[in-house]
Amino acid sequence: MSVSANLKSDFTFAGSPDILRSMTQYIPRAIEKRLKDAVSQFPVVLITGPRQAGKSTLLQHALPDYKYVTLDDPLVRALATNDPELFLSTYKSPVIIDEIQYAPNLFSYLKLHVDRNRSKYGQYVLTGSQTFQLMKGVSESLAGRIAILQLYPLSWSEIAKSPKDDQVCVEQMIQGFYPELSAGPKKDQNLWYSSYVATYLERDVRNLKAITDLNRFQTFLSLIAVRAGQLLNMSEIAKECGISEPTVKDWLTILQATYVIFLLQPYYNNVTKRLVKSPKVFFVDTGLLCYLLGIDTPDRFRKASERGHIFENMVIAECVKQAAQRTERSEFYFYRTADSVEVDLIWVRSGKPSAYEIKWSKTLDRQMAQPMVTLLKDHRMEDTKVLSLHENDVPLMDGVTGSHWSSILKGE
Repeated sequence: MSVSANLKSDFTFAGSPDILRSMTQYIPRAIEKRLKDAVSQFPVVLITGPRQAGKSTLLQHALPDYKYVTLDDPLVRALATNDPELFLSTYKSPVIIDEIQYAPNLFSYLKLHVDRNRSKYGQYVLTGSQTFQLMKGVSESLAGRIAILQLYPLSWSEIAKSPKDDQVCVEQMIQGFYPELSAGPKKDQNLWYSSYVATYLERDVRNLKAITDLNRFQTFLSLIAVRAGQLLNMSEIAKECGISEPTVKDWLTILQATYVIFLLQPYYNNVTKRLVKSPKVFFVDTGLLCYLLGIDTPDRFRKASERGHIFENMVIAECVKQAAQRTERSEFYFYRTADSVEVDLIWVRSGKPSAYEIKWSKTLDRQMAQPMVTLLKDHRMEDTKVLSLHENDVPLMDGVTGSHWSSILKGE
């Protein structure tokens, strides 16, 4: 039997959807409709997002008739890298190719295969958790041929728990929203996150940059966690971590490219100003953030000085997840004046901005609305709300309402 025949047999078994589906309970994802629409309109579909967000599981459930192959397998990766034509003839479309970033040279060969029959939609569905190689390959080879979707960890609508229960809210922020921690038997979340970080450092960080001192990078990650929800001071981080400012910028880019963090830029009518001012940093998942901060119980959360920032992070991350589930264009910013008046979130949907102040509090007062009154003097907003734990809508100041934070889940 030839080497390629042996490889094909091993690959098909290793990527068997039936085996992988049986490992965990499947939680239906809100993005399924967008995925099926994309598959019916484009030859290639790419789903990006953090590791363990559920990309592979989603595809195997939503597209059960597709073959499945993962480039996480070193033998499969070797075939895709060394002989792309043999790889694509072995795994004919329609096929799901998981972790495509491990074989970026495949993109140009996918283009050739797709261009032989451009009218055939849904030929290849790709996943990836590192945007560096992915976007470079897409822009160079598959522009106009590919739909790009983002899958984040579970949203509140997907976990089907009551966001108005304060205790449930705290427990969920600590546990985080990765599907594996919500589906199947209960896991030790500290062990899960420690393994997640170790795997992330070894696989993603080493792949993206030749970083030899992973311990220092992990220190950097912890320093970023302490600053979640705050303005980034790169010189301060560089000093504390013992690295240069250019290295801080490089490492922040790695965290963004691998969906560990996202940045909010300040909101200005002048776009140039947005690019030169300091951004704020947020984590894609509050479970990872709490793990890095050493917060693993509701009691520790309530005593932690970072609890307000963690709550703000959760609400903003939820908005980002919702935007990924919809077709409308969304942009996210924060507002800050020269005299430090701040509004936590400006969500621009289809060109129309709304403003939200986010408070970890069950008691509302008019002062909480004051930053948005300042904002409204210079900027027109579609909606202005103070989002908190207070359950009922309360008028605070002219044009500003206090609402429970979960009102954002309904797009109100």
